Formats: sequence, C-alpha cells, structure tokens
Amino acid sequence: MRSRYTAFTRTDEEYLRETWDPATCPQVIGLNPLARWTGLEIVGVTGGGLFAQTGTVSFRAHHAGGVVEENSAFRKLDGRWVYVGPV
Repeated sequence: MRSRYTAFTRTDEEYLRETWDPATCPQVIGLNPLARWTGLEIVGVTGGGLFAQTGTVSFRAHHAGGVVEENSAFRKLDGRWVYVGPV
C-alpha cells in the first residue's frame, strides 16, 4: 500500500500497473500531476500474512484538497501482492 501511495505522489503509472491485478486494472488510470499528496494513514489491515492469499488495507490518503478513504482488496499473484480494488 505504501509503495502504491508513493507511486501516486510521483505519478508513476507504470508502477501502479505492475502492482494492479490485471483483471481489474483500468485502461486509463488518470493520474493528476498537479495533486499534492500530503500523507498516508493506514487505518486497518486484515489478512495478508505470510501464507495468506488475500488481504485488505483500509487507508486515508491526504492531499491538498481533502482525503481519499478506501478499504482496498489485495491478492497474491505469482508470489507478489497486487491491488484488486475497493471492497
């Protein structure tokens, strides 16, 4: 989650695509290069342990215009975690 947040702050679409489940990744991500991200707050985590195949991360991503809140689903794909989408 933290690495994906950093990718948003750097408008790194390539990294976001690499860490997004191919089944749910949109054709256009639509990053805003003018967005000023100011912090990430992890609110809660479920699953995601060493032997888990799925998990969720609840977060608040703060930016100059407000806050984005989401409970995100992740799954392991070929041994690495990928973002699936909001729960």
